[in-house]
Amino acid sequence: MKPGIHPEYRTVVFHDTSVDKYFLIGSTLQTDRTIEWEDGNTYPYYTLDVSSESHPFYTGKQRVVNKEGRVANFNRRFGGMTSKKKEEASE
Repeated sequence: MKPGIHPEYRTVVFHDTSVDKYFLIGSTLQTDRTIEWEDGNTYPYYTLDVSSESHPFYTGKQRVVNKEGRVANFNRRFGGMTSKKKEEASE
């Protein structure tokens, strides 16, 4: 490996703001913010919007998505309606 081109691997505190959970993880993420962790040491700090603690897929609160196509959905809603021209022509 070439010296001087690789980012520094260090321990970083990630904060999932949606559920107020903190994670102490090794990362190469660059941030200027720091926070004092439970062990008394100061670590770089980075906020997250979503993590495995808050994402619906990992929490089991995932919604079931309707798998019908758009045309099938349209036909289900409006398929019973017919125009007056069709009704008169069939008589």
